[in-house]
Amino acid sequence: MITLGIILIVLSLFANIGTLQSLGILLIVVGIILALLGSAGKSVGGRRHYW
Repeated sequence: MITLGIILIVLSLFANIGTLQSLGILLIVVGIILALLGSAGKSVGGRRHYW
């Protein structure tokens, strides 16, 4: 999810589309939150860890 967010931000810089940048930032933030919850031992979506 973090990787997809970075890809969307890079594409938005080349294509100059603001919506892609917003989606990219949102995906990065959600990915970081899920990764932190998973590494802390909290179950995310019924899983012990988030890849």
